Amino acid sequence: MRCALGLVAVIVASLGSAAVAADLPRKAPVSYIAPQPVMTWTGFYVGANAGYGWANVGTAGVSNDLKGFIGGGQLGYNWQTGAWVFGVEGDFQGGNESRSDTATLAGISFTVDQKIQWFATARGRIGYAFDAWMLYFTGGGAWQNYKLSVSALGGSIDDNTTKMGWTVGGGLEWMFMPRWSAKLEYLYMDTGDTDVTLFGTTFTGRAKNNIARIGVNYHF
Repeated sequence: MRCALGLVAVIVASLGSAAVAADLPRKAPVSYIAPQPVMTWTGFYVGANAGYGWANVGTAGVSNDLKGFIGGGQLGYNWQTGAWVFGVEGDFQGGNESRSDTATLAGISFTVDQKIQWFATARGRIGYAFDAWMLYFTGGGAWQNYKLSVSALGGSIDDNTTKMGWTVGGGLEWMFMPRWSAKLEYLYMDTGDTDVTLFGTTFTGRAKNNIARIGVNYHF
């Protein structure tokens, strides 16, 4: 009889422990959280831009500015080490920076037409990155197609040449989405003198070009 009562007590105690265990709160399963991708500027990129140009030009008897819109594309490569970013970039731009003026020399009225039809640059870049932003300096070679035309007394002459010079500038770039960035940039270019002579008068034009532009890049 005592053994039967002991067996019943053990069974009752076991059932009670199981019931208490079933009532205890259970821990939720641990979910896997994927690591966030590391922000980097390293790699190739390609993009497009648009902006405005104003070139300070001086010719014999005429000193003025050429103004107009520009647009084009760029491609390059960045390499980031720590907060520093080193890169190279090339771009090609078309534009309509132009101006026409009249000057009088030695009693003869001359019409002077000036135009920058396109330019291109090949530059190095040094930047400092902070979070999704990068502040950078850039500089290198520039090629500018500058046309200088002079006409008077029914005659005309022009020089439409592409000359090499130099460029410096800087900008700010923002990685606003993975693989996508936007930039604001300024460049200064100088490609030297262009000379034309008409009726014994030499006209020298030198386009010192200023470019302000915005752009977008896709990073591979």
